[in-house]
Amino acid sequence: MASSVLRALMLAFALSLCIFFAECSTGDLIIEHSQSVDGGLCRNLIGPCGYTCLEHTAQTKDGFLLGLQRVSSGILNLGVQTAPPVLLLHGLFMGGDAWFMDSPNQSLGFILADHGFDVWVGNVRGTKWSHGHESLSDGDKEFWDWSWEEMALYDLEAMLSYINSKTSSKVFIVGHSQGTIMSLAAFTQPDIVNMVEAAALLSPISYLDHITSKLVLNLVHMYLDEALGLLGLHQLNLKSDILTNMIDSACDGHLDCSDLLASITGVNCCFNSSRVDVYLEYEPHPSSVKNLKHLFQMIRKGTFARYDYGTLKNLVQYGQLKPPAFDLSKIPKSLPMWMAHGGNDALGDVIDVQHTLKELKSKPNVLFLEDYGHIDFLLSTRAYEDLYDNMIEFFRSCGTSTSS
Repeated sequence: MASSVLRALMLAFALSLCIFFAECSTGDLIIEHSQSVDGGLCRNLIGPCGYTCLEHTAQTKDGFLLGLQRVSSGILNLGVQTAPPVLLLHGLFMGGDAWFMDSPNQSLGFILADHGFDVWVGNVRGTKWSHGHESLSDGDKEFWDWSWEEMALYDLEAMLSYINSKTSSKVFIVGHSQGTIMSLAAFTQPDIVNMVEAAALLSPISYLDHITSKLVLNLVHMYLDEALGLLGLHQLNLKSDILTNMIDSACDGHLDCSDLLASITGVNCCFNSSRVDVYLEYEPHPSSVKNLKHLFQMIRKGTFARYDYGTLKNLVQYGQLKPPAFDLSKIPKSLPMWMAHGGNDALGDVIDVQHTLKELKSKPNVLFLEDYGHIDFLLSTRAYEDLYDNMIEFFRSCGTSTSS
């Protein structure tokens, strides 16, 4: 009886959300991949700032076509030696544009290019700057049947393989938020980690059971992910016209958007709130409901594991009752790692970061910034002096390897 009441409440809540997101009448709302329409990320955001930018496509083993952008500096007189390739991995509801949101002297993508790095910008499946699938349409439910697990095991592998084929070099990785979940899971796989020279992880996440984000915890406790599943939704699209207009209206003097952001990410010390309109031109990108459910599973269960299908399907999928954990102790001790995390990060909590560090065989270089929230590591106006300079110094201290 109790379970049926809970199910009814979940469905009622989902229906109200459905009206809010304006998705019920047509099922999953589809965002067209605009790569072929408007010239892609290079033409829209990177090239206009004076940087050389070329579009590439990498194909995953399960058929997804991922956009990659290769960026080099417009500054010709830095006098620095060209550094190895570095792959940038964005966070949840973001795309490769996240690394270029501020001015060239504040955005990490531009900064790395100016320091001579061969910058490659990753865009995971489902995002605007990726190119769909070899056979599936984004209107098919199968197109959205994935979580960060597939991004780690397929997307990251495809990106690294492609970059390696073009450069004959191992790759530096920079991940933020979801990009660090992908990286840490992928590094437990020998065939993937062998293509990596070193990794820098911003707001590193593997365990999530100590997050303090009020809004996220409320959604977890309300079983939003289950409610969306009951409605048969597969794509999680936060950029419908109605929602965008509501956010724009709410932020026009009716709602303090920095407080709204803080309720999700923690208080960000150095986020440039005057550029919210610019950020909203590109963000958020779509993701899958399954990805949200996987993340919520991690919060509820306190595990860093593969997707939990339930007991019976786990037996079929994994040959065991519970999904296998990603064993962080399998990450090679020889892999150089650098991590930066913040005291105000409500998603990458200090306790969870310490949990991750204890499970690693290696001892990463760790930079702790007491006043930084989750978004500061990407969009802080002080990021260059606070952390990017330190990261670049770490990369330059690592040896470089070529791959056969």
